[in-house]
Amino acid sequence: MRASATAFPLPRRAMLGLLAASAAPSLWPVPARAQEAWPTRPITVIVPFAPGGAGNGSVRILAELIGPRIGQPLVVDNRPGAGGITGTAMVASSNDDHMLLMGSTTMTILPALRSDLGYDVQRDLQPVGMISTQPLVLAVGAGSPVRSLDDLVARGRAGELSAGNSGVGTLSHLATELLNRKLGTRLLPVPYKGDSVLIPDVAAGTVSMGVMNLPVALPLIQAGRLRAVAVTSAQPLASLPGVPVLRSLGEEFVISGWAALFAGRKVPAAGVARLEKLLREAMDTPAVRERFAGFGVTPSASTPSQLREYVRNETARWGDVVRSRGIKLE
Repeated sequence: MRASATAFPLPRRAMLGLLAASAAPSLWPVPARAQEAWPTRPITVIVPFAPGGAGNGSVRILAELIGPRIGQPLVVDNRPGAGGITGTAMVASSNDDHMLLMGSTTMTILPALRSDLGYDVQRDLQPVGMISTQPLVLAVGAGSPVRSLDDLVARGRAGELSAGNSGVGTLSHLATELLNRKLGTRLLPVPYKGDSVLIPDVAAGTVSMGVMNLPVALPLIQAGRLRAVAVTSAQPLASLPGVPVLRSLGEEFVISGWAALFAGRKVPAAGVARLEKLLREAMDTPAVRERFAGFGVTPSASTPSQLREYVRNETARWGDVVRSRGIKLE
């Protein structure tokens, strides 16, 4: 897979199945060669969230593949707390030259919501490469009178709809506010403590609609308990036949959650370059594509410079939404 300016967040191809993670090393032969100067000991990969979730699973798969190739194990260490701040700050402030971070969408939202982060992503972390992306889906219960995107916009402008999201300041919340700002809708944001709590209320009609991560909502859409009205991917998805892209209402509605690999500031430049090369090679294997499909995410490539620019642009984008809509953490 060749990284390019358009390599993410666009979906790469339809993917099937989930292979056992233990089979990973055998599917990607390790060349016989002398070990490079870096790394000299195991590499720690901090995941700033609790175990579970697509990003966490994706990083563990990649760690199993990259470790044998780079000559040292990549040890995944979950450090949850403060919405991802605890683990991110740990890497950003570390002098350990063998420490990496699984970064995510929250890195581009938190700077506008918190003035006490104590770190600057652009200054204190080195981008390695994008790992995966996943779109949001706008969905209603099967019995909802909302039958189309046009219907949703019309009812939203009339102030008839509440829109559940996964929490104040989350991507789904900001996407709802972006809709209100750009389309003149008056969707009432209703924060939940995650999609797993939100989805049953959408299915039951307790809340008019939900803005949710697609991998979580897709099983209920396929089971007929939810009806997808629009998706925030750049192109229509094979998994949601006939469902329009929100992009049809404006380019700004291409919205993706994402996971990416960053290095601590003390990791040498040669080490970052090796990691970036091995990351791209790993994600270009059928095994990774198939396993990522099991999490409902799309492998997405980038160079370090492309990732840096993407983070910069997304930080500006969501910061503008936070400020213009007066969003504050509770």
